[in-house]
Amino acid sequence: MFLAFMTLLLLCSAALLGGRLELLAGLRLRHSWLILLALGVQVVITAVASTGPRPVLVALHLASYAAAGFALWANRALPGLLILGTGALANAVVIALNGGTLPADPHALAAAGLATDGSAFANSGAVEHPVLPWLGDIVATPAWLPFRNVISIGDLVILAGAGVLLHAVTRSKLAVPFLDPARRHRPQHSGTSP
Repeated sequence: MFLAFMTLLLLCSAALLGGRLELLAGLRLRHSWLILLALGVQVVITAVASTGPRPVLVALHLASYAAAGFALWANRALPGLLILGTGALANAVVIALNGGTLPADPHALAAAGLATDGSAFANSGAVEHPVLPWLGDIVATPAWLPFRNVISIGDLVILAGAGVLLHAVTRSKLAVPFLDPARRHRPQHSGTSP
């Protein structure tokens, strides 16, 4: 929920910086259904079927990352998607190395007011003897933000990639100087006549 909230803030920032949100309607993603399927699977295994057989849940969790990764790679020419994909890959690798769960720092979980017992399957949770714990969910989100959670370096990279994509596609003032070659090579005027 935290990533969705932050994506909404990124959309607002693009609009505030002159981005045209209607341009998002023209964005055509190849295999976009795979991304929706992957998100749906993650919601189901963590919110609905979290007490099901763990090996099945782990397999579905890893398969959801593989499906999303395939779709992201197919669209890698879009600005920001390689950045976003790098963050997702970091999370996926750590999840795979830790038996299907992104290891979360117990202190960060407690600071965010989240359960630390790990009784049900979760995308993120306390893991005994985690592999690459520094790439896990190690920071609690600030108390003043809604949807308290713990986040990883991969999550921050995902948000950076989403920001680049949203600002580039909407052509906000933040992105236009990087996207418009004519503007980039236009000579600077010194204010005096030639």
